[in-house]
Amino acid sequence: MSEWFARPVLFVADIGRSVDFYVNQLGFIQSWRHEEEGKALVAQVDRQGCALILSDVLLALRAELEVKGVNVRDGYWGYPLMVIHDLDGNELYFPYPNEAGTQPADQAQAALPRLLQPL
Repeated sequence: MSEWFARPVLFVADIGRSVDFYVNQLGFIQSWRHEEEGKALVAQVDRQGCALILSDVLLALRAELEVKGVNVRDGYWGYPLMVIHDLDGNELYFPYPNEAGTQPADQAQAALPRLLQPL
């Protein structure tokens, strides 16, 4: 049987700043990073078997899901969340990155035109 493991995805406001924190402050190493047009979209950091995915694409994900008809709503659990229910009623919480001065729904609406552009 092949080995596999799950890695949490942390939604962050700035990939570079977050990688710098995990590497230089917490002692992780950056395993890989995916960039498009010179902008980092996702990266992985590791330390002693702990792997974390850092991503800043939550707002694009929200816009994509809403276009597909998924009921996405805002929630709060001590911090702003994107909330989705699966087919069995399980709640999936995705914390929004901290961006001062903007509301999560406004951020998602702004991401929608970029998402709908043809590939």
